[in-house]
Amino acid sequence: MQGGLIEEIRIDGAQRIDPQTVRSYMLVDPGDQFDPLRLDESLKAIFDTGLFADVTLRRERNTLVVEVVENPIINRIAFEGNDAIDDDQLEGEVELRPRIVYTRTRVQNDVQRLLDLYRRNGRFAARIDPKIIELPQNRVDLVFEINEGEVTGIKSVNFIGNRAFSDSSLRGEISTSESAWYRFLSTDDTYDPDRLNFDRELLRRFYLSEGYADFRVLSVVAELDDDRSGFIVTFTVDEGPQYEFGEVDLTTTLRDLDVEQLRGDLEAEPGETYDATAVEADVDTLTDVVGNLGYAFVDIRPRTRRDRENLTIGITYDIQEGPKVFVERIDIEGNNRTLDSVIRREFRLVEGDAFNASKLRRSRQRIENLGFFRGVNVQQEPGSAPDRSVVKVEVEEQSTGEITLGAGISTSAGPLGNVQLRERNLLGRGQDLRLGFTLSGSSSQLDLSFTEPYFLDRPIAAGFDLFRVTREFEESDFDQERIGFGLRGGYDLTEHTRHVVRYRLERQEISDVDDDASVLIRSEEGNTIRSIVGQDLTWDRRDNRFDPREGFRVRLSNEVAGLGGDVRFLRNTLESDYFIPVLESMTLRFGGEFGYMFGIGEDTRIADRFFIGGENFRGFEPGGLGPRDVDSDDALGGNTYYKGTVELSFPLGLPEEFEIRGRLFTDIGASFDADSDEDFVENSAAPRVSVGPGLSWRSPFGPLRLDLGFPIVKEDFDEEQLLSFSFGTQF
Repeated sequence: MQGGLIEEIRIDGAQRIDPQTVRSYMLVDPGDQFDPLRLDESLKAIFDTGLFADVTLRRERNTLVVEVVENPIINRIAFEGNDAIDDDQLEGEVELRPRIVYTRTRVQNDVQRLLDLYRRNGRFAARIDPKIIELPQNRVDLVFEINEGEVTGIKSVNFIGNRAFSDSSLRGEISTSESAWYRFLSTDDTYDPDRLNFDRELLRRFYLSEGYADFRVLSVVAELDDDRSGFIVTFTVDEGPQYEFGEVDLTTTLRDLDVEQLRGDLEAEPGETYDATAVEADVDTLTDVVGNLGYAFVDIRPRTRRDRENLTIGITYDIQEGPKVFVERIDIEGNNRTLDSVIRREFRLVEGDAFNASKLRRSRQRIENLGFFRGVNVQQEPGSAPDRSVVKVEVEEQSTGEITLGAGISTSAGPLGNVQLRERNLLGRGQDLRLGFTLSGSSSQLDLSFTEPYFLDRPIAAGFDLFRVTREFEESDFDQERIGFGLRGGYDLTEHTRHVVRYRLERQEISDVDDDASVLIRSEEGNTIRSIVGQDLTWDRRDNRFDPREGFRVRLSNEVAGLGGDVRFLRNTLESDYFIPVLESMTLRFGGEFGYMFGIGEDTRIADRFFIGGENFRGFEPGGLGPRDVDSDDALGGNTYYKGTVELSFPLGLPEEFEIRGRLFTDIGASFDADSDEDFVENSAAPRVSVGPGLSWRSPFGPLRLDLGFPIVKEDFDEEQLLSFSFGTQF
């Protein structure tokens, strides 16, 4: 095909594609020479369009004939054999679409994208075979036949180079887990390269918190075993030596700031094992303290001095004036159901405020305490100017509707159960609506409550309660019925202090008093009206309202009855809890309660007194310890009670995915003073003591609690109870 001039170019085989389109890709025209080099380049240019399955050039005398075979058009794309990943997700990965030209290169690229998707989902054994079904008019159906294979798990996680900590200890610090039958609800045992990178950071943080400042992860290798059924992950680490804190100093150029008064707030102390998390905590603490002293913009930088010979790290906290940064705006994402205003009203910062890291952390904690979100991520990002900052909030919503089922076993009341329907985020407005029903062999309760957390768009929570309660006091041989309503309102006095005022009006009836019941009970048979005003003052510094591990809570409650109605008394209770983290995963709780009441111009009534036992004093029946008529064996309740609890919560060594924790507890206390000096009334203020184990399981179906209580100090007239448990679920 060399020599002579091209007189004509003829395109054969083109059906959908205009011949002039083919001509436009060629590098020769009629009148040009039959040049082999330019003809070869024309052939490649036509192929590169991806429109044709085959292209040939031939010469018929002085005519150049271009014969093409068009690639088919895709009529439909289908997936077969996929169960773990649905069609919509697969379609999002492929670039081919109906009415697009089919090419082998594009199909191969899409197959690779689908394989990458399956690998990200832990299925490295997946195989994908593309098939075409030919149709009339040069159309095809493209079918991806998929063999997903089994999930490729982690057969083993090994460490090389670790001396200070065992392999099992380090496995507990990373997020990747070895495959096991009980991890069917978790994906942490599937291979994920991103998770392994996160594990590198987790190991680094762990070693830095234990004093190994030179620690490095040299490599992370994941290898498929011979049958491609699982990965063997190996971390190679260099621990380095363990350091202690050296000299800890504070310096500043801020006027009138006395750094010596800040030393008592520091966690880092000379001679203790170096802990990078303690340094971070000190920076946060100093930022808060200095900010509260009136310095709105501070920049605190810890400067380290490493002494490799003596294995110490000195720290100097340099406190300087920071850049003046203001909050430009707050962006919220992920709240598909919850209104923006519900989240924004929990912020301690608003647009235009001076940026404050302490207030930002408190805002995050307040959003978490709502209980509406599974995850809350708050980040600071650059704004439109150097002195502007954007706060970005990402939330992951969770179910806020609850069906709670409770159960218990009592030696006197037998089995009991309760059902509670609750929506804590009604219509995404943060409103709380609850309907509860309790039934047992000795009681029933029906109550409806509603709470608006921001009444009239003000930071005041307002709500009402309607209730009907019936109870058979088997320990006291009478029945009680209470019908009424309540109103309440609450507001924050300070960031961590809340005040609630409430009013309750109820009709109470004592009936069905046994003939052999205590004469004191028989004297109270009949109806009474109670008009009660009360208040609660709560100081709460717990790190988490739902699962506290550190901090404290103190609550003072007062109630006065007599502003109308038939009954007059003053009742006071004081409660406190203190949580201390022990080691990395244990929590020690010290709890205390004290209650005191007295009648105003009259004796208190039995149904208004303090009954302890059951859930609030394990090892004893409800009302099982306290004043009692020994002739009739009826509990009379006490005007005074005290109770202390020491409880250690700890993991049971089971996989963290189970979220099962054990506890050991001791309850000590008593209830006494029954406004009676009759000889048949036993009334002892001597402390009773019970001990026992328990466990909590945050199961996939809801929280479960179980306690075994064993009284070791008691009075002869007290009533015991061994086992109690409760179970709840959510929808």
